[in-house]
Amino acid sequence: MSQLSRRHFLMTATATAMGAIALKGCAPAETPQGQQQGGGTTTTSAVETDTIKLGFMPIVESAPLIIAKEKGFFAKHGLTNAEVSKQANWASARDNVVIGSAAGGIDGGQWQMPMPYLISEGIITLNNQKVPMYVLAQLNTQGNGIAISGANKGKGLHLKIADPDYIKAFAANNGRKFKAAYTFPHANQDLWIRYWFAANGINPDSDIELLAVPPAETVAGMRNGTMDAFSTGDPWPFRIVSDDIGFMATLTAQMWPYHPEEYLAVRADWVDKHPNATKALLKAVMEAQQWCDDKANRSELIQICSRREYFNVPGNILTPPYEGTYTMGDGQPNFNDFNIGPLYWRDPNGNSISYPYKSHDLWFLTENLRWGFNADKLKDFDNIKQMIGRVNRSDLWQEAAKELGVPAAEIPTTDSRGVETFFDGIKFDPDNPQAYLDSLKIKVKS
Repeated sequence: MSQLSRRHFLMTATATAMGAIALKGCAPAETPQGQQQGGGTTTTSAVETDTIKLGFMPIVESAPLIIAKEKGFFAKHGLTNAEVSKQANWASARDNVVIGSAAGGIDGGQWQMPMPYLISEGIITLNNQKVPMYVLAQLNTQGNGIAISGANKGKGLHLKIADPDYIKAFAANNGRKFKAAYTFPHANQDLWIRYWFAANGINPDSDIELLAVPPAETVAGMRNGTMDAFSTGDPWPFRIVSDDIGFMATLTAQMWPYHPEEYLAVRADWVDKHPNATKALLKAVMEAQQWCDDKANRSELIQICSRREYFNVPGNILTPPYEGTYTMGDGQPNFNDFNIGPLYWRDPNGNSISYPYKSHDLWFLTENLRWGFNADKLKDFDNIKQMIGRVNRSDLWQEAAKELGVPAAEIPTTDSRGVETFFDGIKFDPDNPQAYLDSLKIKVKS
């Protein structure tokens, strides 16, 4: 398979099989009369609808959606009836986007990756119903970690596990395998904990027991000693340590600095019907992301997000992650670095956080290949890249950013962020994902 340059990654319009995935097939509808082009801001009259219903989970990844609502950015761009709706869990969010807002569900919202792809392909929906979706923006980076129950203190279960045999021999010594959890299969938190175990020489499919468990149940399991670890997002890490439930083995920021985290994705039929409203949505979220990353606003951000209708946690629980002051526990050094916590607009390396790099989508789907997930649908890299070409709408992000007046230097001109390096030294080159896959010692054997 020929390799694509980063600049033309997944955007080539050649007649090759790879070129067939070009964005031509998913271009937005023709711009309605009256829509400003280029540097202007979309006016309210040009927006086809003022209403959208977005789902969110009560974790820091959702902050841009909440702030866009609370600080008036949705209304500013014409979405005066935009609604953000708390979801009970990821399965509920999936089911609600399938039925859509007209039937009491949602139009889109916050997602773990690659859920928008799995929904688009009907892989995780009831009766395998395909509901095409578009990925519009990345919501944040970081803000996740891997927690370990207090019963396992002193065993060296940190970023680099001191003695992997402690976990491998857990069943022989405790009558059951080491039990670890995540909140939804085949997506972010499942993939983070799998990568951490595998990088430390532990096979997550055979050496431990992995299962999907709602966060509240997982915490209860850690309290009563029936759960040993779980992949979790802020604000849970602080509570785990402060309540002496356990400690943090690692932050995902240690595993992969400024990694892709969760995303804004919306049903494709809504976007195709409302191209101007889609750009209004993006502009509102972009402004919210910039607001969130202003240190002067973090105190208000905490006050807003902690409210009952949003995260429903005391403000002091949200303060540490938003300050980058993580207490790790188990004798590990603590963090006091704003940039180690959740970020929303640009990272310290000058890269856009909000831009939905297709190279990152490729990594998430490559990890699905690695573990043999949905092998009948995720067959090979040609197949995966065709999916990315259909689902990822970085072109709409670029258009919205230009209309918003984002400086040209802050608008990526390539769909690849380049080679990514993980804590164990493994590199992911989006121009050659097969080499990455081949370099991994622990994976499902083909």
